[in-house]
Amino acid sequence: MLYFRGCTAREKQTDISKATEKLLNLAGVGYHILEDENCCGSVLLRTGFLKEAQEQIEKNTECLKDEKIITSCAGCYKTLKEDYEGLDVIHISQLLSHLIKEGKFDFKKSDLDVTYHDSCHLGRHMNVFDEPRDVIENVANLVEMENIRENSLCCGAGGGVKSAYPEIAAQMAKSRIAQAKNTDCNVLITSCPFCKLNLENEEMEVLDLTEFLVKYGGLDEIQ
Repeated sequence: MLYFRGCTAREKQTDISKATEKLLNLAGVGYHILEDENCCGSVLLRTGFLKEAQEQIEKNTECLKDEKIITSCAGCYKTLKEDYEGLDVIHISQLLSHLIKEGKFDFKKSDLDVTYHDSCHLGRHMNVFDEPRDVIENVANLVEMENIRENSLCCGAGGGVKSAYPEIAAQMAKSRIAQAKNTDCNVLITSCPFCKLNLENEEMEVLDLTEFLVKYGGLDEIQ
């Protein structure tokens, strides 16, 4: 399998890629990474640079077409799955759910209450709602926010908004954090590096699903 880290987990949120690789190693999943990994083209597509995006897609397809691909990023997952042709792609939350059902992990469930943010690309765009929740509930108690699943609030980071309109992105994140705080949880989990980056704040801990499992899953030894 090829672990496609994505730009954000590879460059800005490196703890996500580290946690993902630790979990894959623990489960005995054979995988490799691309040292010269390129952007999947998601941001180019969402911001209207279609010619440049198509060039990126054509270049990437040559090295991705024969791989079974794991992604950390919800945006990468949507792009590789829908905007490329014929790729075999799975999001890490889906793979973790499958591995847990196969008994590849020995998580210890605690009384910790946590809440979960559905990212736009993974949730309403790709209908991946249950798998992240199944994973979380093997480790902690899930307390849902007011707006979830198809009705989840956008974090404000996607589609180039954070770069072009940072004040709007900040306000959207503030609204979502307010909903998270209303659950009385101290930990907010998401399955999208973009969302984690935009939702990070000083009032509660924000973790990617993989980081959450490594930190709170009661795993005594991770190779």
